[in-house]
Amino acid sequence: MDTTYRLGLYEKAMPQQLSWEECLTSAASCGFDYVEISIDESKERQARLDWTAQERHAVVAAMRATGVPLGSMCLSGSRKWPFGAKDPKKRSYSLKMMDKALELACDLGLHIIQLAGYDAYYDEDAWDGSEAYFAENLARATEMAAAAGVVLGFETMETPFMDTVAKSMHYVNQIQSPFLGVYPDVGNLTNASFLYGTSVADDIATGAGHIFAAHLKETRAGQYRDMFFGEGTTDYTGALSQLLSQGVRRFVCEQWYLGSPNWKKDIAHASEFARTKIEACLR
Repeated sequence: MDTTYRLGLYEKAMPQQLSWEECLTSAASCGFDYVEISIDESKERQARLDWTAQERHAVVAAMRATGVPLGSMCLSGSRKWPFGAKDPKKRSYSLKMMDKALELACDLGLHIIQLAGYDAYYDEDAWDGSEAYFAENLARATEMAAAAGVVLGFETMETPFMDTVAKSMHYVNQIQSPFLGVYPDVGNLTNASFLYGTSVADDIATGAGHIFAAHLKETRAGQYRDMFFGEGTTDYTGALSQLLSQGVRRFVCEQWYLGSPNWKKDIAHASEFARTKIEACLR
């Protein structure tokens, strides 16, 4: 097995109606090593947290049949149920969701959960206690992750609370656990670099030794999603030169299916584009 690096595909880059075998086979045929499963705030994907043993077995069977794993989980449901939400019921569910996500990760053989770096996202959740509760519940979630043997990596987001690796490291250093680190989005980091006049590579350097993987995504100033690879201004060279020198070897292309009948061509392009960037920095 070539262990130089692994390139995954974000599940939402493909049509949602695909079976798991179709999803995994399509990703592999377009140049990817694995698929990152999404647990977002939608009812359909939240329902995955309550899959029966038979449903979980069916997904594992699909991985074995295709030879393509689900390599990580993107837990973006934290946007709707953040650790720092004003409503105590939402805060309670944020931990319940984490517990279920960890159990699902274990059942599917996943080792990394990407955690959305929001103390509060929607206006209804914002209040002056959000950061304190975020820190408190993050500590609890990290203990849960340690018990499960699954690491949590902060995604750097599009909001000021956690849009840089340096801001993520504030909480990583506070918690001081090997089960909490950073899983940055290099597109979001590039947009943050425009806002703050900083270097993407210098920001990533602040997380040395604590970065588990990275999302590769196209962005441009003011736009954070729904772009194809090569259309934006993401600083791949700056980001990858630092990530690879730190020993990071897992990357995921984050792209969205936008209804095109040529979606397979789109994700094949993403794979070729990302591999070219990664391998140029490996040389």
